[in-house]
Amino acid sequence: MTTAYDAVVLAGGSARRLGGVDKPAVRVGGRPLLDRVLAGCRDAGRTVVVAAPRTTPRPVVWAREDPPGGGPVAALDAGLRRLAELSACSTDAAPLVLVLSADLPFFDADTASRLVGALDAAPDAEAALGVDTDGRRQPLVAAYRTAPLRRALARAAAEHGGTLDGLPLRGVTEALRVVPVPPGPGRSGPFDASFDCDTWGDVATARARIREHGHVLNEWITAVKDELGVDLDVDTAVLLDLARDAAHGVARPAAPLTTFLVGYAAGRAEGGPEAVAEAARKAAALAQRWAAEQDDAG
Repeated sequence: MTTAYDAVVLAGGSARRLGGVDKPAVRVGGRPLLDRVLAGCRDAGRTVVVAAPRTTPRPVVWAREDPPGGGPVAALDAGLRRLAELSACSTDAAPLVLVLSADLPFFDADTASRLVGALDAAPDAEAALGVDTDGRRQPLVAAYRTAPLRRALARAAAEHGGTLDGLPLRGVTEALRVVPVPPGPGRSGPFDASFDCDTWGDVATARARIREHGHVLNEWITAVKDELGVDLDVDTAVLLDLARDAAHGVARPAAPLTTFLVGYAAGRAEGGPEAVAEAARKAAALAQRWAAEQDDAG
């Protein structure tokens, strides 16, 4: 069983290399970068986003470093303080915290689980840092034990006159016992989950990658589910087979209409993936019987 964790997402940078645009709102695959990161950490107990509030697809808590623009260490400290405030009002404070930047187009829930799992499997470690394809450790694609991270931030503030403004995050993480987490498989396939969008060239690369054959369908289905607020994992191969049978055995327009009706029937039954599979099975059998009658008539 994976240890419970919270998440802090840093989304308040100046995006100078993007011309100062609102980087978390830049879209990749039709979704803002921030929304893609929030989908990846959806299993967190609480999620604090350090930035000015905006509309997000799921509820989050907002925090702001003081003064704004103080850098990632000050922002992280603000996020942890907000989590501490929330924990003071409840009894379910999480011992781990996932720390992420808001510009990770390929970060997903599988990567979140790998980071948290790596820390679970290394009881002496205080942080699990993602490693990119160039071998560099990424402190903003990482899971931390909350208490040691807070102590490291307090030490850093004490060593710099009580302020964290402008401090590099690596200076904080170097004081922790770290286990590296190399790139691994996830929903994003071979894509690097720590790939971030610092430039418009990075954004263009991300947009091109999600359209590559073999990945575009998963990306599209994920985007549609997020857009519609659907949290349901189904066997897409079953639905594709059904669409094929309906198109070949009945008529091409029957494919999208049949899959829609299968989803509608499963929703009326208030079922999960099993209800979708059962409705698809019935519709596929009907399409096969329909085709068999045509063959007999021929």
